[in-house]
Amino acid sequence: MAQGPRRTVQQVVGVVALAVAVTAFLSVAAVRHGFFDLKVYYGALTWWVHDGGEIYDFLKPGTQYGFTYPPFAALVMLPMAYLPWSAAIAVSVAASVVVTAVLFWWLVDPISRRAGWTRWFALAVALCLAAAYEPMRETVNFGQVNMLLLFLVAVDLLRLLPAGSRWAGVGVGLATAIKLTPGIFIVYLLVTRRWRAAVTSMAAAAGATLLAAALFPDASREFWTEALWNTGRVGELAFVSNQSLRGVVARLNPEHPSTLAWLALVLAALALWAWRSRAAVAAGDEAAGLALTGAVMCLVSPVTWVHHLVWLLPALILLVDNGMAAPAGGRRRRVLLGAAIVGYGFLISRIVWAWEKDFSGVDGFLGSNTYVWISLALLAFLPIRRLGDGGRTSRRRATPAGSATEASGVPQLDEPDRRAPAGQRHRVGRPLTVR
Repeated sequence: MAQGPRRTVQQVVGVVALAVAVTAFLSVAAVRHGFFDLKVYYGALTWWVHDGGEIYDFLKPGTQYGFTYPPFAALVMLPMAYLPWSAAIAVSVAASVVVTAVLFWWLVDPISRRAGWTRWFALAVALCLAAAYEPMRETVNFGQVNMLLLFLVAVDLLRLLPAGSRWAGVGVGLATAIKLTPGIFIVYLLVTRRWRAAVTSMAAAAGATLLAAALFPDASREFWTEALWNTGRVGELAFVSNQSLRGVVARLNPEHPSTLAWLALVLAALALWAWRSRAAVAAGDEAAGLALTGAVMCLVSPVTWVHHLVWLLPALILLVDNGMAAPAGGRRRRVLLGAAIVGYGFLISRIVWAWEKDFSGVDGFLGSNTYVWISLALLAFLPIRRLGDGGRTSRRRATPAGSATEASGVPQLDEPDRRAPAGQRHRVGRPLTVR
């Protein structure tokens, strides 16, 4: 690629062209939800603060949907009740964009360094592609908090934990107190034996929950004794947007979904996840641990709406990263980059909605669960990379040959990457030492 001003002009033109293409795609493919979930939050908080109602008694007019998050989430969102509706939208969109940009900077930077791309160019391309990603555009258009929760967890796993910070675990704990499903990252810390971070995360979650209980005792009592167990408030399990293992089972028999079959699938997924997560941490690949846990969370949660699948973004980026780290022209690079393209292509396509009304038959089983199959593939086959002392995400020493990483059956990086200049090796903070 040309150097200096010419290269910059080419990159600017490329980003603008991509942005125009994505905008055209969204004008055709994107569904407008009018910030539906944000309206639920806004309405519930307004009802609670200004109208004297109980927050968990609120239902958006004409719907069955109400505020379903723990009381600490209500505390965090409380300023929204004092904002005009247009300002609430602006804050929601801006917050999602900012945390996405920071997270992508951490994850995409290794790719740009290795490929010799300008860092701003790589980030701009990634953000444009993210705008077309169905779970991302759904998150923004619903006014959801998914990216904020992913960011809190990533701060812990990609920054604080590798640095040995005593605060590692706080982000996971706060995310869990806001919405219960990120609590699986507490289990991740326990499974991978990071005891101090696990205790810190549990203390943070408990402290935030107790603070909310002290400030809002009535709301806390109602949530933990009633609202939490009212599954009818979140929607139908068989709805095609539910891309979890529970959704797969429910679509097989919507009237009487098998709880036993679901639990068996959940246990199998958790066993695979625990094995691979421990291998990732033993190899020092904390980013893979984040990605694997995000994938299994989507699988085992009873309800994983399409917008929740932003938790697959780290895995898709790591597929690209591992592909770019492989020798140019080699089979490994082609397979990994091809897998990333195929997965991304399906996840921008809205393909599951083709079976929204009828998910019967073999085609319905395969097609309506497309995103579940992608989550399973990422959980089972996402590469794990061995990092040495001073690696990007772990302070542990690299495990010796024949360790759990090799036993996982995941191919490791090849010799050409070892000879790459330090500035082009994979890192999310510090240089990588590759086997």
